[in-house]
Amino acid sequence: MAKKEIILDPADGLIVDDVGKWATEKHARVEAYIKIASATRAKYVPPPAWRAGASYIELFSGPGRSLVRGTKRIIDGSPLVAYKAAQLSGAPFTAMHLNDFDAEKSAAVEKRIRALGGAPACYNDPAVVAVDKVVAAVNPKGLHFAFLDPYNLEGLSFEIIKKLSKLKVDLLIHVSVHDLQRNLDAYSRPGDVLDTFAPGWSKHVDPKMLSQNSFRAALMEYWLSEIRKLGKLPAEGVELVEGSKGQRLYWLVFASEHGIARRFWDAIRNPMRQTAMNFDG
Repeated sequence: MAKKEIILDPADGLIVDDVGKWATEKHARVEAYIKIASATRAKYVPPPAWRAGASYIELFSGPGRSLVRGTKRIIDGSPLVAYKAAQLSGAPFTAMHLNDFDAEKSAAVEKRIRALGGAPACYNDPAVVAVDKVVAAVNPKGLHFAFLDPYNLEGLSFEIIKKLSKLKVDLLIHVSVHDLQRNLDAYSRPGDVLDTFAPGWSKHVDPKMLSQNSFRAALMEYWLSEIRKLGKLPAEGVELVEGSKGQRLYWLVFASEHGIARRFWDAIRNPMRQTAMNFDG
């Protein structure tokens, strides 16, 4: 197998990811949410010193900059988008916790945030390991925002969501529809990806009794129900992002214990992209 080409940003000489043009849609939602939630976040940001703080958390951060596939355009990744949005909002995050399994990407995002004046805590671990370090590091009484943007469904272990839910945290989760559609048969084998993504699913969803589309929809409804059990209520508006040919790429699922946070999401999401958990088309 040919080694993947390493691409550097000529502006700083650091590694970049390559992403589809639809990545900007995810980033736009991150930016908009951070801005609209700024007044609430400000209540947790010192001074006074007793305020518990407000952290930004990413467990699949990437290097902080990305090349848009098929172009020469290099854009900010979500950690830089989040940092800049919070600074401009007047309620900056009191901490940023960023992780990427790739050591070079982790080092790059740290350098980029520091160049902007930030001081992120960066980790280089599997996400299921890094989440324990993050939960231990932040103040559980603070208000936190976690963007979970794994490279594929395999990375989205439910244990990550379960552990983050011990915090007062708003969650924005990228769920790869494309990956689930393409690999459903392989993923549903005992001990495979679906057991990690949605533990216990096979006791509640029987693929033998459902069409593939209905099975996928039932699986996602089960996953959402498990999030509700953690006290994090998914917003009604699940936003679907499609590719240039209309193919379904991913959902953005927002979940929070706070009604006002879900209202914020309703205010910024694109209602034209709201979807039911189905796989038709």
